[in-house]
Amino acid sequence: MSACSEIIEDIEDLISSQDITPKERYANKKDVTARVKKQEKQEPKEKPIFQSVVPGTQKIYVKTWGCAHNNSDSEYMAGQLSAFGYNLVDDKKLADLWLLNSCTVKNPSEDTFRNEIEAGVADGKHVVVAGCVPQGAPKADYLRGLSVIGVQQIDRVVEVVEETLKGHSVRLLQPKKIAGKRVAGPKLALPKVRKNPLIEIIPINSGCLNQCTYCKTKHARGDLVSYPPEEIVERARQAFREGVCELWLTSEDTGTYGRDIGTSLPELLWQLVAVIPEGCMMRVGMTNPPYILEHLDEMAKILAHPRVYSFLHVPVQSGSDAILAAMKREYCREDFEKVVDFLKERVAGVTIATDIICGFPGETEEDFSETMDLCAKYKFPSLFINQFFPRPGTPAARMPRIPANLVKTRTKRLTELFSSYEPYQERIGLTQRVLVTEISHDRRFYVAHNKSYEQVLLPMKENLLGKSVTVRIISATKFSMQAEILDSEDAWKECSVVSEENKLQNGYINCPDFEDTSGQEPPNVPQVIPKQSPLFLYGLIALLLAIVYRFTWKLLTEDE
Repeated sequence: MSACSEIIEDIEDLISSQDITPKERYANKKDVTARVKKQEKQEPKEKPIFQSVVPGTQKIYVKTWGCAHNNSDSEYMAGQLSAFGYNLVDDKKLADLWLLNSCTVKNPSEDTFRNEIEAGVADGKHVVVAGCVPQGAPKADYLRGLSVIGVQQIDRVVEVVEETLKGHSVRLLQPKKIAGKRVAGPKLALPKVRKNPLIEIIPINSGCLNQCTYCKTKHARGDLVSYPPEEIVERARQAFREGVCELWLTSEDTGTYGRDIGTSLPELLWQLVAVIPEGCMMRVGMTNPPYILEHLDEMAKILAHPRVYSFLHVPVQSGSDAILAAMKREYCREDFEKVVDFLKERVAGVTIATDIICGFPGETEEDFSETMDLCAKYKFPSLFINQFFPRPGTPAARMPRIPANLVKTRTKRLTELFSSYEPYQERIGLTQRVLVTEISHDRRFYVAHNKSYEQVLLPMKENLLGKSVTVRIISATKFSMQAEILDSEDAWKECSVVSEENKLQNGYINCPDFEDTSGQEPPNVPQVIPKQSPLFLYGLIALLLAIVYRFTWKLLTEDE
């Protein structure tokens, strides 16, 4: 502790009651005006134009904002670029092209996306944009002249990158159709570079059935379209063969899965449970209350299965029925409470995560008090608190807003309530089984999750990543627990289907077609070419044929 901090406990102590106030200080200087220092506008660097693109000579930087679905899209795009020969880099300064995959849920995420575009252009980088922002608002001024990959066109990323490096602007925003019928997106068997080689993210459907008044994502992803269950199951099998030990199912609303193709989420989950190897786990993604209500009994059985995390993200957004009606959420508070109460009764130790929007237009003090009461009643261990942001083009953006200071005050009150309880203190001393899949942000611990998908921090022992181990909880904080490992190393369990060719060593897959993006130094192990699945090979052949066809067509048209 510094000498200064011993004397001054608070920064406000620097100003005493006898000091002159700023208003008094400048009362006699009415003619003084503040001048903003002019900043010289720097001309953007000239970006190199490649007359011909030779795979393996250009470097690509990929950055992603937003949800698990967006992360999966980026992994697919990175996989195709890597398979085609492009070098993926973590240092954007070294890259020839930046591929930026955006999120349109909140204003701040779009602002940082726009700033990143401007930084890339100023630095003389080729920029390709993807994700929900350009899909939902393709005519935005700051996207003018940029190449755009629509959310359903990610399988054409190689084509877009190639043309962009040549100085051309390409825009692919149309929905994907097969035989005139809209499909959920590109084939799931495409090559992929996983951000975490231990976790496979599978989008099971695209779009949703709601018309929420505040949501911009609907403009980008559209109405519900589900992937066939057999394609999802085959992708899961392929991922487990490649050494994955944790499966995440994602979409804009997993609860709606299958309604457009005559099946349901529970039917899909039971098929997936049948192919999850021993020692591996599955996490079910976000679902809205209306579409899970009719499946509660089956969902309880699935979440109680030993290879499925007892965890469900069910966003309520408000505890007031009046506000839920204004949001067009298509359920009431009682429906949400029925979901939570039923799962808590039937699934031991289930974790329910939820979201709240503070300061929605028209929210009264009584409305907000109902939200506070709901959160106080359940004391959610995972609570995502968001201020209302009016997204352009949404009905809520045209509604009369409540004062910004009131929105901030309510956000602070709910945050203080959330901070007032620690959900994991009672876990101290318990013995649990956990699956180790990640490294903490400060790189001091391995991150594991127990059956309830609660975060458990473990010492960084060699060969621990990707293993299932028995631990004892020794301490707890607001967001996680710390534990000691009880098993000896020979008792650690790993995914039972991992072949020798794809065997994980400290979380890395020995596969030259997949480049790690975690930032961790890979172990020094010999590289072995893995046996790819037939679907992967077919996809790669189709990609190469498309490139040859396009090149031939270009030559023929030039001759004309």
